[in-house]
Amino acid sequence: MTREEMRVIVLSFPGAEEGTSYGRPSFKVNGKFFTRLRAEDDSLVLMEVGFDEREMLMEADPGTFHFTAHYKDYPCVLARLDSLHPGSLEAFLDRRWRKIVPRAAVKARDAAKGG
Repeated sequence: MTREEMRVIVLSFPGAEEGTSYGRPSFKVNGKFFTRLRAEDDSLVLMEVGFDEREMLMEADPGTFHFTAHYKDYPCVLARLDSLHPGSLEAFLDRRWRKIVPRAAVKARDAAKGG
């Protein structure tokens, strides 16, 4: 996936916008951290990933999923952009989006999608 393809997917979520987090470019929803692309390894920070799930992802696809010492205590995983499937990105972001938006926004999006 290219950076532009990633950007289109991220910004397709209602309320998503470009911003900064700790002085680095990131994406936010309602002023809350959504995701960011790490320039140092071209990986996305994907939140709402439990520690067991992270281990499973890294074991199943170590070419895509990893983490650094900085993230070891956070429920997240890093995913290399060049090998991350767009559908997987959308699923990870959907999980995070649902956690940080008001319930009414979730209901509205689900209704618009027919779900």
